[in-house]
Amino acid sequence: MYKKPAIPFKGTKTQERELREFILKEKDVPGALMPVLQKAQDIYGYLPIEVQTIVADMLGLSLSEVYGVATFYSQFSLNPKGDHRISICLGTACYVKGADKILEALEEKLEIKVGECTPDGVFSLDSCRCVGACGLAPVMMVDDDVYGRMTVDQIDGILQKYISKHHESKKRLNTVAKP
Repeated sequence: MYKKPAIPFKGTKTQERELREFILKEKDVPGALMPVLQKAQDIYGYLPIEVQTIVADMLGLSLSEVYGVATFYSQFSLNPKGDHRISICLGTACYVKGADKILEALEEKLEIKVGECTPDGVFSLDSCRCVGACGLAPVMMVDDDVYGRMTVDQIDGILQKYISKHHESKKRLNTVAKP
């Protein structure tokens, strides 16, 4: 069942034009749905219902067909991603060393579940099966930064670092945007 994300859809006319142009080039190619969905996710970062509807209409498919493919393949996301993407490794080594406790603490602190984004758009939370750093278990990644031998006590400090980065980048954007 479709659950509307906490963050409203913010697609632009430029994004929509890019998607529509791509679909027009691909629509007569057999099996066009997969490359179209991949391109749509590249453009928007995820596949909201509004984008799925455009894809369905332009490819002459039902919305349920598009939704079925989008939800079947793990490469696709129906929820927006935050400015900072947190991923907790739940591979065997990490899980045995307490990754589940780290994940539970993050869900509680951020007030979201795996696969969701905070309402302010700062963080999204995911899990993965292995990041290849088993010797550092349990491992958490934020964007491309790897944090090993994680404990619940470290979470607040790490989150604060990215909250500060987020606010600094917003300040810079506001300064540049003002005449």
